[in-house]
Amino acid sequence: MSSEHNLTWSDFQKVDIRIGTILSAQVFKEAHNPAYQLTVDFGSLGILKTSAQITVLYQPEDLIGIQVTAVVNFPPKQIATMMSECLILGAVGENKEVTLISPNKLTKNGLKIG
Repeated sequence: MSSEHNLTWSDFQKVDIRIGTILSAQVFKEAHNPAYQLTVDFGSLGILKTSAQITVLYQPEDLIGIQVTAVVNFPPKQIATMMSECLILGAVGENKEVTLISPNKLTKNGLKIG
């Protein structure tokens, strides 16, 4: 990998990645691409809303209670009819299916990844 693409430790520390628990999930009918509207509890950071294109591998009812990792310090972004407040992280497969990145043990909401 070329050094021009490498992050510094300082760059990495600017990305605020936290653990949260999905409280609600519903089909986001107004979104351009198939997606769900999610609300996620990040503990002391509060409850944030987002849109996630995770419809290939997940059904809304199966997402409730799942812990996820998310970037919480991007500026809010308008997605169709909602303002997205965080970015849920996932591994994107060859067919654009997304597998959520979750802790393997129950973790306190709001804990920072670092």
